[in-house]
Amino acid sequence: MRGGRVARRAGVGLVLAAAGLLFATSALTSGGTDLRSESADLGSVVAERSRQNAARAARVSALRAEVDALSRTGADAAGDPLDDPLDDPALGAASGALPVAGPGLTVTLDDAPDSVRPASASPDDLVVHQQDVEAVVNALWAGGAEAMVVMDQRIVSTSAVRCVGNVLVLQGRTYSPPYSITAVGDVGALRAALESSAQVSLYRQYVAAYGLGYQVSTGEDLHLPAFDGTTTLTHAKAGAA
Repeated sequence: MRGGRVARRAGVGLVLAAAGLLFATSALTSGGTDLRSESADLGSVVAERSRQNAARAARVSALRAEVDALSRTGADAAGDPLDDPLDDPALGAASGALPVAGPGLTVTLDDAPDSVRPASASPDDLVVHQQDVEAVVNALWAGGAEAMVVMDQRIVSTSAVRCVGNVLVLQGRTYSPPYSITAVGDVGALRAALESSAQVSLYRQYVAAYGLGYQVSTGEDLHLPAFDGTTTLTHAKAGAA
């Protein structure tokens, strides 16, 4: 039993590393190009799929709770309590399975207001893109964030944002700006990581030049929900030899 707990604690670092690396590697979806040059008008299709995914996520959450309750009941009846990974708060928080509360900060990104339309700017220069959200997320992980949410969703190792036209898609749900990213952790370290990030610095240049929104606020008792989706990878496949 002691060895199992040591192994779980050792896995916490791996979970956090995977969560951070995912956003760094998801830049590959842009093919190495600047996402500010891309646009699409798939609003109606994405909105409908988002509604379907939200309903399915609610169903999955309910079924997961039912399975957990039945598993515990069965284990109690057999006199053999489950060795629940959630008994380790650090592992539960790192995996997203447990809600997290504590001090931290929120970064809000927004499109430029309609009144700001510099002649030198293209429409893509005036909106928040996938790469901008990723830049903030990566910086906060690098700053030692213990847990994070983008909008109202907990970020786990399989999370990735996608830019579809003028909306962001995260775990099957769509969002319009402003976009909020909230992290729990050492506030000083999180702020320092934002300041030292080259990618966030680039976004702030657009803020200064074109009026994009960028705000950082702190909180002493932020509450981040547990992840309520599935971590099953249904589309992964081996690459061609």
